[in-house]
Amino acid sequence: MIRATNGSKLNIAVTLGDPAGIGTEIVLKALADKDLVPENCSITVIGTRSLLEGTYQHLCKTSHLEMGQLADPRDISILDIAIDNPDSIKLGQGNAVSGEASFKYLQAAIDLTLEGKFNAIVTAPIAKYLWLRAGYNYPGQTEVLANSAKVDRYGMLFVGRSPHTGFMLRTLLATTHIPLSQVSSVLNSELMSKKLDLLVNCLRTDFGIDRPKIVISGLNPHSGENGQLGTEEQNWLIPWLEQQRKDRPDLELIGPVPPDTMWVKPGLAWYEKATRDNTADAYLALYHDQGLIPVKLMAFDRAINTTIGLPFIRTSPDHGTAFDIAGFGVADPNSIKAAISLGIELAARRQNSLI
Repeated sequence: MIRATNGSKLNIAVTLGDPAGIGTEIVLKALADKDLVPENCSITVIGTRSLLEGTYQHLCKTSHLEMGQLADPRDISILDIAIDNPDSIKLGQGNAVSGEASFKYLQAAIDLTLEGKFNAIVTAPIAKYLWLRAGYNYPGQTEVLANSAKVDRYGMLFVGRSPHTGFMLRTLLATTHIPLSQVSSVLNSELMSKKLDLLVNCLRTDFGIDRPKIVISGLNPHSGENGQLGTEEQNWLIPWLEQQRKDRPDLELIGPVPPDTMWVKPGLAWYEKATRDNTADAYLALYHDQGLIPVKLMAFDRAINTTIGLPFIRTSPDHGTAFDIAGFGVADPNSIKAAISLGIELAARRQNSLI
């Protein structure tokens, strides 16, 4: 793990997400790992103390978990966020109150980070429909982060490191939380240029890759097959990509690769052998499921969502609130542990670059 080299301490905020979901459980499990957080780093959990303590007591009494598998809330630094009617929040039963709570946790983390109190934010999962019930009309946490930070160029980059080969999969989505019927009309050369700029800057600044190799997906089956299966590739995607190659000789841009074959090489690299020939530094997918189905097939239990384009680091596990298993002690903490580790690593690299 990269560590800050100027002797200063990294401060990481971890939000509880929706407290009726598995957020409280996976945070307690993650922070029980004594090797997760280096000595030069401190973790502050942002949430409601009574709800975190309630989950701890419930799991200690009812689950099969052994001593040491959960961090004791008394040993955790907690920024206690007051909410109305906390007694109405029950594990596995999300409601408008739990949605309100999760929004307050996120907003507190953002405000304090923008004030310079934290170097990175790690967010546990929220339920978007419960935000709406609570009166917050946002597609997701990504959009709240961007709006609060006053940035209009941002993206969702999904990162996962293979436990089999060490290959790091990085996938950026060109479009995110929009209906499939709108994807073709939203995509254009200008948007793709913005996303490519974001991706290249992130690879250089946060991952230290100066001359990245990037694979870009087609939109249609077989990348349109010369216009027989869709015309977007012929009309603008291929000309845009050819112009980018001319304008940016410092990049290795491959594509547009047919969406059904683009993931073959990274799949082999994830499970069998990772070499420069069969991997890229990043993959640019054109819409949500085109990028996230393969990511979740390969890296579901360790995939991380990181918002790029922000003035600070934000990472999150790439899974939902899982209300159906909340409170049973079976939630897997690997993804949030990976999110915490990546958040620390990226924050340290940014801090070192300022020295």
